[in-house]
Amino acid sequence: MKHLVHFENALEEIRSEGRYRVFIDLKRYKGEFPKASVRHNDGREQDVTVWCSNDYLGMGQDPDVIEAMKVAVDTFGAGSGGTRNISGTTRYHVELEKELASLHGKEGALLFTSGYVSNEATLSTLAKIMPNVIIYSDELNHASMIEGIKRANCAKRIFRHNDLGHLRALLENDPADAPKVIAFESVYSMDGDVAPMEALCDLAEEFEAITYLDEVHAVGMYGEEGAGVAQRDGVMDRITICEGTLAKAYGVMGGYIASKTAIVDAIRSMAPGFIFSTSTCPVLAAGALTSIRKLRSDFGRDLRKVHQEKAELLRQKLIAAKLPVMMADTHIVPLLVGDPERCKALSDTLLFDFGIYVQPINYPTVPKGTERLRFTPSPQHTEEMMDELVSALLAIWKQLGLKEAA
Repeated sequence: MKHLVHFENALEEIRSEGRYRVFIDLKRYKGEFPKASVRHNDGREQDVTVWCSNDYLGMGQDPDVIEAMKVAVDTFGAGSGGTRNISGTTRYHVELEKELASLHGKEGALLFTSGYVSNEATLSTLAKIMPNVIIYSDELNHASMIEGIKRANCAKRIFRHNDLGHLRALLENDPADAPKVIAFESVYSMDGDVAPMEALCDLAEEFEAITYLDEVHAVGMYGEEGAGVAQRDGVMDRITICEGTLAKAYGVMGGYIASKTAIVDAIRSMAPGFIFSTSTCPVLAAGALTSIRKLRSDFGRDLRKVHQEKAELLRQKLIAAKLPVMMADTHIVPLLVGDPERCKALSDTLLFDFGIYVQPINYPTVPKGTERLRFTPSPQHTEEMMDELVSALLAIWKQLGLKEAA
């Protein structure tokens, strides 16, 4: 094939930089999270402990969530049958959107097939609705937000991560009467740090800007009902558009936005990523609905408390072992490696020799030179598992010539 060489060259460049991605063939076992097994290329099965799942609370294994999904598939069947406009809106979709609106204290909500699609579709559509809009985006915003802003084809400003002074300077430099959107995340998933949300809302109100908040790594995890950092920090009513996911703490799949009725309805009516996509399977909507309701209860409050304790316990064990933990106050515990090849070698050795699965995080997910392992301890991870992890890391660390923490 004449043009195949271009694809081969692209792959060779990726491999030469040590960032070729290998997918792990993982088999989870219901009720045994975070235990699973990996199937290797030679067909061998290996038992592993998973340390990098975004199913942060293990709700993908929750018996009530699983039962709700069984009932849904027995009642509604497998697929949704169409787009939301053409036969693809079921009772579960309607009830889930009502629950999401209630969770975030908003008038309405809109369900998408993934968090990526909800960000891309919503942000790209804002420019159609708001002529001459300027979008101000944190430099560490997720790829889905970046892509949505690009597709919006409007004026954009990138402010340094969590840098309020830089954002203020950008806002002051633009026309006062131009529509403005400030787009940011609550928990930044690769570093585990949190946005200065109250101060961002203050700036938005001062400059009459819309706030667009991505809470994908915080919904289910923070706040009295698990509505996210905005609920925890008491600024929910100051967020114009809240975006979230059903695929992480809620343990299922899908994305959404919650906002005022007019905003939700305009996105529903104008976003191609919503209009032309087959709707979420009813079985997924049913599972997500049950998961949200359960995490809004005392069960969720207790689970969140345990989860935070487990994350801090692992962080302290890594610090005590003089391993270079990237400090954060959230449930995400990154360990800096700083080299793509050694990051993958560390991950591979943990997997093959110790039965510990944590995926290496390399460029372009993180900047070159900041490659890391990203641990996501869950309430189901035991202290014994943590001790095994730390011992394994110490056994490999010096062999790879990696530096201890200063």
